[in-house]
Amino acid sequence: MLQLKQATVTIDAMGCQRAISEQIVDKQGHYVLGLKANQQALYEDVKMYLDDCVRQGFAGEHDYYETCEKGHGRVETRRTWTTSEVGWLQGRHSWPGLSSIVAVECERDIEGQRSVERRYFISSHSGRCAQRLGVLIRNHWRVEAQLHWSLDVCFDEDRSRVRLDNAAENLSRVRRIALMLLKQEKTAKVGVKGKRLKAGWDRNYLLKVLRI
Repeated sequence: MLQLKQATVTIDAMGCQRAISEQIVDKQGHYVLGLKANQQALYEDVKMYLDDCVRQGFAGEHDYYETCEKGHGRVETRRTWTTSEVGWLQGRHSWPGLSSIVAVECERDIEGQRSVERRYFISSHSGRCAQRLGVLIRNHWRVEAQLHWSLDVCFDEDRSRVRLDNAAENLSRVRRIALMLLKQEKTAKVGVKGKRLKAGWDRNYLLKVLRI
């Protein structure tokens, strides 16, 4: 149902499936898919190879991109390594459209407390564009975090126990529509949660949010 030509689809590890990759490639799109243990053999091969390349300094073709953000006592450094040397991996796994593998390392220093996390991805994009892939991955998680945080805080979505038939999916769509409308309404100088309450108390304001 989606027009994917020249678009890039980013999905977390749950969507890392051959059938999904094949559909995206068949529609002339690109993908960046997170890797975890649900594709255990592929994940272990990519992790072992990229960890070794990072440790040894990448003897073969690769690209690298780094950003550093500071603020509110927090320093976050993000490093992205990419490579198009995936012939050996295709020989083992034959993944549709695979052109590169990616490692993203996030190092956080919060008031002297340091943590390091490294995640792994496969992509149909070239491995010679670490900056582009790093930005795509960053934007995916930014949307994920901001959207789900808003839905939980403003609509208490995580505690919803609606399960019957299609009710959960239907309510999920309604919440997202409501969130979009509330964010677009700019006259009330309060947050989304305050706007939602105001719309429940004031019919005229509700009509303004609904643009009626």
